[in-house]
Amino acid sequence: MIHKFCVAPMMDRTDRHERYFLRLLTKEAFLYTEMIHANAIVYGNRKELLKYSPEEHPLGIQLGGSEADILTEASIYAEEYGYHEINLNIGCPSSRVKAGNFGAVLMKEPHLVANCVEKIQKHISIPVTVKCRIGVDDMKEEDFFSFIDIVKDSGCSTFIIHARKALLKGLSPKENREIPPLNYDIVYELKQKFPSLEIILNGGIETLDDGLNNLQDLDGIMMGRNSYSDPFQLSKVDSLFFDKEDMNLTKQEVFLRFIPYLLKEMENGYKIQLITKHVMGFFRGNSLAKEIRKTLANIQNEKNIEKTLFNIANQLTI
Repeated sequence: MIHKFCVAPMMDRTDRHERYFLRLLTKEAFLYTEMIHANAIVYGNRKELLKYSPEEHPLGIQLGGSEADILTEASIYAEEYGYHEINLNIGCPSSRVKAGNFGAVLMKEPHLVANCVEKIQKHISIPVTVKCRIGVDDMKEEDFFSFIDIVKDSGCSTFIIHARKALLKGLSPKENREIPPLNYDIVYELKQKFPSLEIILNGGIETLDDGLNNLQDLDGIMMGRNSYSDPFQLSKVDSLFFDKEDMNLTKQEVFLRFIPYLLKEMENGYKIQLITKHVMGFFRGNSLAKEIRKTLANIQNEKNIEKTLFNIANQLTI
């Protein structure tokens, strides 16, 4: 199954530069874009929003929105650009998202979500999946199961479940990732109720061992913040989750392979520190980590950026 190990879509994190870097660690993990509103694709700078490197595959795009026609048009463009999957964001708890009537608030409107899924699938050939919470505000367990039941009948067979409720009043998005308690049991029960569905667990997965432990009951796991703060652990994903050969690269070798990408993007006009900010967690455990991060944060001021990058690589002896 391609979803055995996924990296969560994360705003301001999983852009195309971060995804390219993660591909230096794992060939098999399923990657996602940041959440992109369907309106931005249909009416905005589509070429820039949908741009990615071929090396990033397998790759899905996560869309936000609640207007079936707009979501469908955006999905058609995404398929034309070569994405492998359309994932609908029915889990984001931010007030801005709520005001736009998309994200977690849509768990209260399962028929609307089902209609969006059904309409999208009529116009594309790639899968449409849903990422949601176990509920919103005062939703009960039976409401959660009902939501899944209604949406699955529209043709969605893969659900990624963040095993926390979303509390839409009084909590920030960060607090909604930490304060509502995790409830893995309800996700296990969901799989028992709907064994034909592919159920992927998200929330609280900090290590690869955490993920492996949950594969006994579910079809896959999705790691979020810890894949960003400690990305090097993903170098063992291919063997542990997919029975494939790992990349078997040292940290130094990984960074050396990233340098040509950094230099090329810089030549194309991208600010290099907006790319290097994504790899700060990669230096975790190195005795010179603090110094390396400081250098990267200010690398635009270096006289010879290429030389500086190779000097950093020489400091990575683990």
